Amino acid sequence: MRSVIAMAIGERIRFFRNLRGMTQKYLGQVVGFPEKTADIRMAQYESGSRTPKTDLTNKLAEVFDISPQVLSVPDIDSYTGLMHTLFALEDLYGFKIDRLDGEICIRINRQNGSTFAKMTGLLEPWEEMAQKYRNGKISREEYDQWRYRYPRLEAERNEAARKKLKENNQ
Repeated sequence: MRSVIAMAIGERIRFFRNLRGMTQKYLGQVVGFPEKTADIRMAQYESGSRTPKTDLTNKLAEVFDISPQVLSVPDIDSYTGLMHTLFALEDLYGFKIDRLDGEICIRINRQNGSTFAKMTGLLEPWEEMAQKYRNGKISREEYDQWRYRYPRLEAERNEAARKKLKENNQ
């Protein structure tokens, strides 16, 4: 039986391979598999019959130009898996289910001081980028690139802002 984790990772590998217009054979060769078996190995990872080790996940992320964490998302391919992911967020990070203006929403528990501050700091740039996309200031492609390259692109953006601030203060 295929593991849920292997399926989730495999589906993400297939998604990004297709997004980048690569064949299984090409991708397999780029990450270091012999030409003869490259497509077979990638098919095994994509189907979930094999789970990539950390070094291969890192190589794939490098080839796709994304963060390795993007490939290792939890099982959200079913509503039950999604619910258990949300429950884990509640347990680990203090997320809570609530109702705001008649709509169900997920909030961060303000009582959990340091986690609240950290999560707010992480979510604010996401909200900012989503707002830019909704307002037409950036394209869907730019928004997706920000999401798929997170946190690298956010770190680069912060560094550029720090440099600009420093230049303005001199």
